[in-house]
Amino acid sequence: MNPLATRLLRLVIVLLFLGVALVQLVVLPELSAGVASSYPEAARLRVPTLAWSIAVLVPAQVVLVGIWRLLALVRRDAVFSPDAFRWVDLIIWASVGACVLALGLLSWLTVRTLDFGMQPGIGLALIGCAVLAGGIALLVVVLRGLLVKAVGWKGEAAALRIELDEVI
Repeated sequence: MNPLATRLLRLVIVLLFLGVALVQLVVLPELSAGVASSYPEAARLRVPTLAWSIAVLVPAQVVLVGIWRLLALVRRDAVFSPDAFRWVDLIIWASVGACVLALGLLSWLTVRTLDFGMQPGIGLALIGCAVLAGGIALLVVVLRGLLVKAVGWKGEAAALRIELDEVI
C-alpha cells in the first residue's frame, strides 16, 4: 500500500476517533440537556439515555482501532496472517454490538416514552445507526471470507512452490 495513502488514512482515523469522542463528551450531553429542558416529561430519562447513547458510540471507536491495527499489518506485509483475523473479527463483533445497542436503546426509549411519545428524529437516528452498523458487519463478514480465500491461496501457492522446488 502507498505510504502516503496509509498516512492519510491514519489521519482520517484519528480525526474520526476525536470526532466520536467530541460527540460523546460534548454534543450528546448538550443535546440531552436541551431535550430535558424542552420536554420536562422526558427529563427523568436524561441520564440513562445519555449513558446508553455514549455506549452506542464505543463500538465505533473499537472499529477504528481495529482498522488502525490492520493498517499496521499491511505496513509489515503481514495482512495474510492469523493476526489479521483477530482484528477483522473484532471489527465484526463491534459492529454487531453497535447495532444491538442502538436497537436496544430504541426499544427502551419506545417503552419509556409511551405516555408522551418519542421525537421521530431520535427513532430515525437510532434506526439509521443500527442499519449502518449492521451493514458494516455484513460487509466485513464478506471481506473476511475473501481474506480466508486469500490466505488459503497463499498457503496453496507456498505448497506448490515447495513441490516445484523439490522437482527442480
